[in-house]
Amino acid sequence: MRRDGEANRSGRTSVNVNHLLLTYGDGAVFVLVLAECLGIPLPGETILIAAGIYAGATHKLSILGIFAVAALAAILGDNIGFLIGDKGGYRLLRRYGSRVRLDPAKIKVGRLVFDRYGPKVVFFGRFVSILRTYAAFLAGTLKMSWRKFLPFNAAGGIVWAALYSFGSYSLGGTVNKLSTVASIVFGVAAFVALVAGFLAVRHKTAQLVDAAELAYPGPLPEH
Repeated sequence: MRRDGEANRSGRTSVNVNHLLLTYGDGAVFVLVLAECLGIPLPGETILIAAGIYAGATHKLSILGIFAVAALAAILGDNIGFLIGDKGGYRLLRRYGSRVRLDPAKIKVGRLVFDRYGPKVVFFGRFVSILRTYAAFLAGTLKMSWRKFLPFNAAGGIVWAALYSFGSYSLGGTVNKLSTVASIVFGVAAFVALVAGFLAVRHKTAQLVDAAELAYPGPLPEH
């Protein structure tokens, strides 16, 4: 029964994505990719793959157009997410962070870690489903420099859009299996990196607190 239910849900998702693609074309790709970047649980990557396969099989959509709108939506959506984090997420963190044990010292450590490794998180996060949705928001919340964020975000969005659009266009249905494998590989890598990072931070908490205080002396700004 469980497998039948999962198959039915997968089938419904496929049908819905195909319907949106056939009805709205590139516009559906743009909207779903943009929405996914804003944290809305919609199948942005799925419709990008479906659009590439459809373009390769029928030539009714331009693969260059699909790539362009996907890259634009990814970059635009992430920048909106960054802005929301910068303007809204940081204020919430300052006001309510203490309730979840995120005092100013820990916030400073988070900012320091993101300043040092943020570009890698932003770029590679584009290829991991959870990070793809929240990396930009976290970058804004932890006050990563927008000038540092933008080039790595743009590079990640362009490379991601190119791989999945042109890859699905060339390989057809095979790319679904490849994307699943890639998601697993990147997901495991991200999990390992997060655990390693957590252990490193825990082991060197005192050093990081001192380094963060040197980097951001005095009280944190409220905005």
